[in-house]
Amino acid sequence: MDSLPVTNATKGAPESAKNTTLETGASAVQNFAPPKRLCAHLNAFHAYASDPSRAVEANHYCAHLNEDVRQCILYDSPEPNARLIGIEYMVKPHLYEKLDAEERKLWHSHVYEVKSGMLIMPAPDALPDAVWEQAENKEMEEVVVLYGKVFHLWQTDRGDELPLGVPQLMTSFTSDEQLPKGKLEDRDSRFNVSSEKKKESRKYIAEPEIHPDADATWKR
Repeated sequence: MDSLPVTNATKGAPESAKNTTLETGASAVQNFAPPKRLCAHLNAFHAYASDPSRAVEANHYCAHLNEDVRQCILYDSPEPNARLIGIEYMVKPHLYEKLDAEERKLWHSHVYEVKSGMLIMPAPDALPDAVWEQAENKEMEEVVVLYGKVFHLWQTDRGDELPLGVPQLMTSFTSDEQLPKGKLEDRDSRFNVSSEKKKESRKYIAEPEIHPDADATWKR
């Protein structure tokens, strides 16, 4: 049976026409309520807690579980054939502060990601920059206070063809010098954004105090 091409053949064999037909049919009749709750696409970088010199770009597709908790599916790209590489949970400070000290060390802050312009919400095509910037900044006003816990299941940065081994605890970056050189510039070029301009536009966003137990990877 003929197969249909995928955007990036290096990510696996092309999907068969049979599977494509099954997917189309299922989407027409089955209940996909949970993924339909996804309401935000965010892009940023994660570092391995066990080896913070390794950085991975992650596209977050997030939904609100409730007013205090978000849950995100992570992919290695925004393309239709993207690999699902991990999950992230984000909670408001009052929930984070209730956790025991050892658990809190597994979570990271988002202050640097927001204030530096590293965290972006990729814009839809044909929408004026000024309109999208306002919407993006409103989202950043909320994310800046959240604490995240993230695990990657697929170590794509080392070339794994499948999700091998145990899940890897990841963390966010907290300063300019931590992210390997060139990664941010490459991302900005692909998404046609400027992290520096976003940094300027977010100066008004207040920086919350970060709990001392968060971002433990960078305090060893």
